[in-house]
Amino acid sequence: MPGNLHATGVSMADNEPPQVFVTYAHDSPEHKERVRRFADFLHGRIGLEVHLDQWDDGERRDWSLWALKHLDTANFVVVIASPDYKRRAEGNAAFDEGRGSQFEAARIRDRLTRDLGGELKRILPVVFPQQSVDDIPNFLNPHSTTRYPVDVFTEEGVEDLLAAITGRARHQRPERGQWRGGATSTASPGKTSLATGLEWRACSDGIRTEGARINDVHYADSIVLRAAERLAFVEVDLGMAYRRLTSVAGVLDDAVEPFQVGHFRVLLDGRPSPEVKVALGRPAKIDVGVTGVLRLRLEFHRPGTTESKWLPELAWGDPVLE
Repeated sequence: MPGNLHATGVSMADNEPPQVFVTYAHDSPEHKERVRRFADFLHGRIGLEVHLDQWDDGERRDWSLWALKHLDTANFVVVIASPDYKRRAEGNAAFDEGRGSQFEAARIRDRLTRDLGGELKRILPVVFPQQSVDDIPNFLNPHSTTRYPVDVFTEEGVEDLLAAITGRARHQRPERGQWRGGATSTASPGKTSLATGLEWRACSDGIRTEGARINDVHYADSIVLRAAERLAFVEVDLGMAYRRLTSVAGVLDDAVEPFQVGHFRVLLDGRPSPEVKVALGRPAKIDVGVTGVLRLRLEFHRPGTTESKWLPELAWGDPVLE
């Protein structure tokens, strides 16, 4: 089965975890312990194949070869920012200070010089709360490229880091809608029926979509209530895709009880507009701006409605979004 190409260009099966090498400096025993706990979390909880020097010191080995192997074959290299790592990585430390981190940083610099674009996606600077962006080596361009603050060792705490490793953004780009033209366009904007053109997020049981006659005008795509609902509603997700809602709110011309009063209200992202009252022969035109609104809710009811009498006979006539 074909695999996916990861940052190194190495093909991996879809179910094979990415290889991650952790490079850091032994600034202090506390910092070293913090790095180990971070690696423990990535390996044991997240399921990445992590390589850390503290786990491989159970035998005599050539640490330069060990580092080269992982630096060159790992899918990702996590650089733990710290003052000592930065100083050594930038050549500002004595030759015999932190030879391991100096060697690893030199290899990273060499690979960046050879393939800047590829290594940019592969080298992932991580900043713990005890450090800052200024502790990232300058050759990693800490202020103009992405860095990954990790404040807590939880799935949420490493969410941004995992997005870089998996290649899946935290928020997926939606499908592009139909372009309606710029401000100078002479084309008419698109219109969508709220009754029949959008999937409702939620609604009351007694609501129907059908034609409605209000004040001797027929509205073909209306939201009609003829059931015992104390407060009927329709709720839809707009996704900030519309500018305006228009409708006619009214009592149906064929209402059995002609003296009823209907109460109508629009809510934009939970914020209610003033309630509108209508009566037979006295509908109300609704014209509401919805620019930037994520969720729209239409409410209507007849006060005093019960199961046995005073049933509402109300409608939102041709509610349209544009």
